[in-house]
Amino acid sequence: MLSEEQLKKIQKFHFKTKRLANDLFAGQYESAFKGQGLEFTEVREYQPGDDVRTIDWNVSARFGHPFVKVFHEERELTVILLLDLSGSHLFGTRRKFKRELLAEVAGMLAFLAIRTNDKVGAVLFSSKVEKFIPPKKGAAHVWTLIKEIFTYTPDDPGTDIKKGLDYLNRVVKRHAIVFLISDCRDDGFAGPLGIAARKHELTVIRLSDPLEKDLPDVGRAFLRDPETGRVVLVNTRSKSLRSKWRARQRAQQARLTDTVRRAGVDLVDITTDGSVTGPLMRLFDRRSKRR
Repeated sequence: MLSEEQLKKIQKFHFKTKRLANDLFAGQYESAFKGQGLEFTEVREYQPGDDVRTIDWNVSARFGHPFVKVFHEERELTVILLLDLSGSHLFGTRRKFKRELLAEVAGMLAFLAIRTNDKVGAVLFSSKVEKFIPPKKGAAHVWTLIKEIFTYTPDDPGTDIKKGLDYLNRVVKRHAIVFLISDCRDDGFAGPLGIAARKHELTVIRLSDPLEKDLPDVGRAFLRDPETGRVVLVNTRSKSLRSKWRARQRAQQARLTDTVRRAGVDLVDITTDGSVTGPLMRLFDRRSKRR
């Protein structure tokens, strides 16, 4: 049962993401992700500028002047949101937690999908697959999906991206548009990522917080791992420690970049102190130009 505060928060978020999807991304999502084919609908008289390859010669011969075939895109697509709900997403030092950022990105993509009559579903995972929400159409379905993302408490706070991808590859048989939304603080998922990329149109959206890249100098501090619960006391005044921290974060980012490059997958970075719309618009623009 949702509390009144939770309900108000989700409703506010629901209207915000729906408005942004309608106002900012009109046509961009549709251009970036095309249907799987064209369907013949009718013939009409040739007009200057029409592609001569679409002329229907049988009909043209019958009427004595040119007619062209008209096709419409077979639009209905399936969008799957692969959502990492592990404990590391309960962190944020700027405007929001990474879990809230994940919900915002997922909600935006879900609304874009239903605007063009596509189905949208989700796989919620941590160190295991927590829940599968089958793809459906309609605003009511998106509302249900957003509520699940905001309120679902995973059984385990750990992360296993490989298990999420393995489940996707096993359960989603038909071609789909897939967005893996995670802070990607995990390794060992290159194999299933490559399989998913060959079967689906896959994009990795990496979430991060500025404080994860550079450890601030705040003296002695206790740091707690939200996934293991382990607590350590560190001296953040140590230049050596801060340097090792930066090097470790950069190495992890480099490994992820190399993994997605090898798989031929788009990588989008979104931070808790930045815009959600900007990176998504750039992604859609890149994909449209490639097409």
